[in-house]
Amino acid sequence: MDALKYLLLPPLLNALLILAGLAAGTRRLMGGLLFTLGLASLLALATPVASHALRQGLEPPPLSGPAALRGQGAIVILGGGRDTRSPEFGWGDAPANPTWRRLAYGAWLQRGSGWPILVSGGRVHHEHSAEASLMAAALREVFEVPVRWLEGESRNTAENARFSAAMLQREGIERVALVSQAWHLPRAIAEFEAAGLTVIPAPTEFASAPPPGLHAWIPRTYHLNQSTRALHEWLGRGVAWLKTRLPTP
Repeated sequence: MDALKYLLLPPLLNALLILAGLAAGTRRLMGGLLFTLGLASLLALATPVASHALRQGLEPPPLSGPAALRGQGAIVILGGGRDTRSPEFGWGDAPANPTWRRLAYGAWLQRGSGWPILVSGGRVHHEHSAEASLMAAALREVFEVPVRWLEGESRNTAENARFSAAMLQREGIERVALVSQAWHLPRAIAEFEAAGLTVIPAPTEFASAPPPGLHAWIPRTYHLNQSTRALHEWLGRGVAWLKTRLPTP
């Protein structure tokens, strides 16, 4: 499944189209079309205009602030990756930049609401420590915010939801503020609601508007990365939609 996912996403998909075009011969109609499609789509997806459009279509409205978190509930912060062998903190591995953004926002919400925090993230590639433990260390040592629950077994968003819900429901908590990047939240919300929780979206890192003029159309690797992440989410939503339409075996 992972191999198929990468085949359907840039830059591998674009590279395969370009190679297919070269193999067929760029002077032939089919070869020229494949080569042009692969190269043009790669450059287009790397523009600020494309990455903004793809991400903005995924984003829910922002939370109105910590005051929106009333009654009983918990803040769930999803892991967003790790940097291995990061020496600056002395932890070995450290949270990746997307995770830091989630942690900062989750810490701010906790200070304003008093809701306890659950961090969720496991060992995707059999690392020595769960991502949740790195997140807890960052919240404790950098943001000086306590963590009540560590969910360190999950390897994807569906497992984030299932394992976190089990921990929280054992303590009678049915409502969560779910913290992740804005482009990632729609799929995550669906998973957590399917696990039986009531979800308050708490998105962070919204897509910035493209710069004015010609700069909006200049390809950059940063925007190709953002477009790829957004397409991954759109692909996930498409697969989920198909599952609801296919007959149950």
